Amino acid sequence: MKSNGPAPGAGKAAVPYVAPFLAFIGVMALERLFPLPAAWLYPIRFFVVLAVTLLLSSHLVSFRASRPLQSAVLGIVVFVIWIAPDVFFDYRSHWLFDNPITRTPAIVDPALKSNWWFRVIRVMGSTLLVPVLEELFWRGWMMRWLISPEFLKVPIGAYTPGAFWTVALLFASEHGPYWEVGLVAGILYNWWSMRTRNLADCVLAHAVTNGALSAYVLATGQWRYWL
Repeated sequence: MKSNGPAPGAGKAAVPYVAPFLAFIGVMALERLFPLPAAWLYPIRFFVVLAVTLLLSSHLVSFRASRPLQSAVLGIVVFVIWIAPDVFFDYRSHWLFDNPITRTPAIVDPALKSNWWFRVIRVMGSTLLVPVLEELFWRGWMMRWLISPEFLKVPIGAYTPGAFWTVALLFASEHGPYWEVGLVAGILYNWWSMRTRNLADCVLAHAVTNGALSAYVLATGQWRYWL
């Protein structure tokens, strides 16, 4: 799946693609070591990751989607797929979804649910920031790097079975008890990168999904979707 060793500078080239995602994961890890008031945690995470993204990765971020309408429709489709199982079925308590590996502790303090500042930051992070950092990492970097360590020579949306399914499975794994819909989402976003060859289309689709999910959370009080 990979070619022989990376060319000099390949690691440096990866930094803008991976740094925002690693900052996001790193701050979450630090939150476990340094307990702070719940009202501080997400804003700190948001602004730290935003700063890393602006400083290191802003030159990679494009909003020039080649198929904006289709990307938005795909985002809505993924949103429907995300919530449909819980609307029509009740299986989330099954051990496949509720176990020590997939279980994710709730991060939303009940007192914050009426805090407008938390809501604004949470929606902005989910809708504007997470799609950028995740698409840069998964489909901008990893899906290409798994094909060749000289990933900049690999076009966005290039396909090999190993790269496609590895990214889809890892994308699923980061979504805890929602891993099965995360897997479907990862497959669809991977497929869309192959169809459009444009990371901006994936970012737009992902942003629409997360924006719709944020609206659903606020409208229904289903805060479990905000992992």
